Amino acid sequence: MKPLKVALLGCGVVGSQVIRLMHEQAADLAARIGAPLELAGVAVRRLGRKRDVEVDPALLTTDAEALVTRDDVDIVIEVIGGIEPARSLIVAALSKGKSVVTANKALLAEDGATLHEAARQGNGDLYFEASVAGAIPLLRPLRESLAGDRVKRVLGIVNGTTNYILDKMDTTGASFTDALEEAQTLGYAEADPTADVEGFDAAAKAAILAGLAFHSRVTAADVHREGITEITATDVASAKAMGYVIKLLAICARSEDGRSFGVRVHPAMIPRSHPLAGVREAYNAVFVEAESAGQLMFYGKGAGGAPTASAVLGDLVAVARNRLAGTHGPEESTYADLAAHPMGDTVTRCHVALDVADKPGVLARVAELFAKHDVSIQTVRQEGHGDDAQLVIVTHRATDAALSATMEGLRELDIVRAVASVMRVEGDD
Repeated sequence: MKPLKVALLGCGVVGSQVIRLMHEQAADLAARIGAPLELAGVAVRRLGRKRDVEVDPALLTTDAEALVTRDDVDIVIEVIGGIEPARSLIVAALSKGKSVVTANKALLAEDGATLHEAARQGNGDLYFEASVAGAIPLLRPLRESLAGDRVKRVLGIVNGTTNYILDKMDTTGASFTDALEEAQTLGYAEADPTADVEGFDAAAKAAILAGLAFHSRVTAADVHREGITEITATDVASAKAMGYVIKLLAICARSEDGRSFGVRVHPAMIPRSHPLAGVREAYNAVFVEAESAGQLMFYGKGAGGAPTASAVLGDLVAVARNRLAGTHGPEESTYADLAAHPMGDTVTRCHVALDVADKPGVLARVAELFAKHDVSIQTVRQEGHGDDAQLVIVTHRATDAALSATMEGLRELDIVRAVASVMRVEGDD
């Protein structure tokens, strides 16, 4: 049959692996699709740069717009990342009736609506499995397999860099700085790790997951975001002593009345008995909880050139099959149109460590403040003697607004010398 022609935008870590897999698995891909794939061109920034895979120089171009709008191109794969020029190139391709496969989580989380509208207008496919959790099949189950169910919550680890750092802090006692340096040496963290350690990467992924899970339009601006840069070795050791481990979690949860949802990314303590506690190094794992299906867990390599390219190729096969059949995959589903509720309405638990004066009446005054804000104390432990002591308190479930007000009140008490640590507790309800 006539080959389907593929334009590739980007030939970095992921793009080079896409080319390798297309070459190595050409016969299998053709058999699965029903027609061969042909690489029509590869858009790059610099033509003379050394690449991880051998590419015919005749295929390389710096004119990405001309490539994606060529009449003979059927499918466009975008792996350059960022907002622009990726957005303009994807919209141009979709507007010309091409199908697009992208791994661009930042763009989907910021302006997915524009991309989906362009796909609808152009009657083409927009697939993006590789944008979240690398090789793990996660988005398609949410988008298609669970389309007949009602998803209540998505909870998981979606950033391998931060998981590696926190895992090393837990297993070796390393500081945040030392664990980060090790992650950078091994290639798990970028030279500028801000997107990972400040939670931006995970927040973009959480927005995509929430949109699919709750059939609503969600952007990164709807996500409450906190990073891990303030986590200390003392925090990790304290969690360990209590039978907990600290993870950076992405949590998307429908409200009890079903009329809204919350999306948040922040470090949290989870029990060591929880399946997510055993997710080591740079791996990802995500729980999906649905009314009929119950709890489902997805686990695997969440980043890296080859794993991400695997997800890209899966989408490539899907859109190629659709193109041959003269159909297309599911469009964006936003019929529910639920609103994201503020973080203050989220119900959670809290672990707090207070440096206090070791004298009679301290615990009573602290407990009184918690009661004032309707926050119930589950456990309390005192460490240290003499002039200085530390109170370690774990609360029962309360709204995040009530917990935040309690923390502010504690900072104003004359008997509290410092609020040494505040961390949410998840996974044991």
